[in-house]
Amino acid sequence: MLAYNVAVVLWGAYVRATGSGAGCGNHWPLCNGVVVPPSPALSTIIEFTHRATSGLDVLLVAVLIVWAFRVSPPAHAVRLGSVLSGVFLTTEALIGALLVKLEHVARNASVGRAYSLSAHLINTLTLLACLTLTVWWAIGGGRLRWRRREFWPVAAGTALIVATSLMGAITALGDTLFPASSLAAGFRQDFDRAASIFVRLRLFHPLLAVSTAGYLAFWGVAARARLPRVKPLVDSLLVLLAAQLTAGVLNLLLLAPVWLQMIHLLLADLVWIAFVLLSASRLQDAAIPADLRVDEMGAAVDRLERASPK
Repeated sequence: MLAYNVAVVLWGAYVRATGSGAGCGNHWPLCNGVVVPPSPALSTIIEFTHRATSGLDVLLVAVLIVWAFRVSPPAHAVRLGSVLSGVFLTTEALIGALLVKLEHVARNASVGRAYSLSAHLINTLTLLACLTLTVWWAIGGGRLRWRRREFWPVAAGTALIVATSLMGAITALGDTLFPASSLAAGFRQDFDRAASIFVRLRLFHPLLAVSTAGYLAFWGVAARARLPRVKPLVDSLLVLLAAQLTAGVLNLLLLAPVWLQMIHLLLADLVWIAFVLLSASRLQDAAIPADLRVDEMGAAVDRLERASPK
């Protein structure tokens, strides 16, 4: 389900990058007023495919919830993860419908689109996080626990990734709405005060991306030094960060072709998933290990037995 939702997210970005968001008009859930559009244009096929895969997603998450409740005991965390995935998939669909009804698609360059786009992205990241945690709990990961020392670095990383993702989405939208003919022309657009806000914000995305990557790399290396068993997760995160920065540079130099935008977004989703898994490991490990609690309980029982006349 996690992999399937990443694919749905990528196709949604393809809808935006190709300007096909209005392929079904402002109708929802119907497409141009019908269930299956006859003789559709290419933009309609792209948009209708996204809606169809999203509709299938709803059914699959429903199966996931039922499955989680059947195979896990009461109060197991995997039940919570599956239910939260269902909740945020529902809000994902509602926000998508709102985008269509408000016509915040295709060539719409209004400021309102930035807000709706941001809400959509934050919900998408939350959905992917819930599905990732469902995987984590399904394979035996422990519940997350509040520990200030571990929580605030994770919260800072989350805020940086979300901010970078939002700026990246706005940058991608600016590249779609106002494509540059060359790298030099793109830079002139960035500094043009008359340019759209989607264009003038593009300068901040690379700076924020590098800062976020630096923080995550430092945080990951520190985690690996403290908890050697998280080394595979940290190594994966570092490789993904390097690949993501490389894709970002190529995206800039090649003027953001659609295929490279898809790779860039895929890497961003994988960085987020790796971060969520590593964060879950850190927050779990911040709690008292289970074997230590058992030892302490055994010692307490021994003391009680020695003190008892029986």
